[in-house]
Amino acid sequence: MFSSAVDALARKALFSLDAETAHGLTVKALASGLTPACKVPQDGRLAVTLADLAFPNPLGMAAGFDKNGEVPDALLALGFGFTEIGTVTPLAQEGNPRPRVFRLPADRGVINRLGFNNEGHAALRARLAARRHRGGIVGVNVGANKDAADRIADYVAGIEAFADLASYFAVNISSPNTPGLRDLQAREALKELLGRVMEAREAAAGRHGRAVPVLLKIAPDMDEAGLDDIAAEVLAAGIEGLIVSNTTLARGGLTDRKSAAEAGGLSGRPLFRRSTIALARMRLRVGPRLPIVGLGGIDSGEAAWTKITAGASLLQLYTGLVYEGPGLVGRILTHLSACLDRHGLAHLGEASGRNAEAWAKADPDGQGSV
Repeated sequence: MFSSAVDALARKALFSLDAETAHGLTVKALASGLTPACKVPQDGRLAVTLADLAFPNPLGMAAGFDKNGEVPDALLALGFGFTEIGTVTPLAQEGNPRPRVFRLPADRGVINRLGFNNEGHAALRARLAARRHRGGIVGVNVGANKDAADRIADYVAGIEAFADLASYFAVNISSPNTPGLRDLQAREALKELLGRVMEAREAAAGRHGRAVPVLLKIAPDMDEAGLDDIAAEVLAAGIEGLIVSNTTLARGGLTDRKSAAEAGGLSGRPLFRRSTIALARMRLRVGPRLPIVGLGGIDSGEAAWTKITAGASLLQLYTGLVYEGPGLVGRILTHLSACLDRHGLAHLGEASGRNAEAWAKADPDGQGSV
């Protein structure tokens, strides 16, 4: 496990650089093999099954860190139970102009307006093909090019491009940084999107012999009617799960008012409450069986446990790692095991959703925990 002293030293060096440069150097360090593997607790009670996937533990690296599939194996070596690559679009694109990533240290948050910057399908496919036999759960987060004439066709192209390589697909229609993308969350658009995606998935299954699980990644900023529509279409389409949630456009309660004025999606600790409420409300809508990945503001074992009890089946983080370092992975898993001991539970799934009703009633713009 990484020592807290090493974590702190590395963070101090990286925080002396602008956020995007620091991120690039972190990816290069992981790719170089200079970062050691991290031993994390092995507890069979934390294993999770989703469709045909057996996750060794519930904690994953969220999309956005490894957009181009450069370091999936290095991330798995840090102790993550899975990792998610992307968001990847059919054609390479630069994304929005720099600067486009802003730390909010006083709030333990980050605002980004990257805009799906990535090297495109071909580059990612080459990297994934090269690691085909290495194992580990590596999801592919698919998106649409900014100037695509038919954005749904871009998602279909993503399914077709990676159906023989992806452990699962995350369909990302919730980034706030591609104009109009969140319009795909509207009911009729979502119905068409999921229908075409699932049709492509089934066709690919016929070619490759495996139906790759599909998860939908949604925003935390929807009203009750929007959540109703998404729940109905997700259940009707028969997809395998949800990821709740992407970044938020809300800015309430931030200390760093200068950075808060920057356009983009807010992640990290300020997202925790809003995303957890959205998670709980969606859990109550879709029932206890549909897997939901809880994402947004997880930076401690306590936050991870709260997401589980609010309704999560699996977890993802990214910004928490920026502030807490790679040792966070082991600390979270240790805490989850301790919570199972304390509550006398035989498996993590027994805790999922225990506090969903309370979180579902909370005010996203309120303060404190439930």
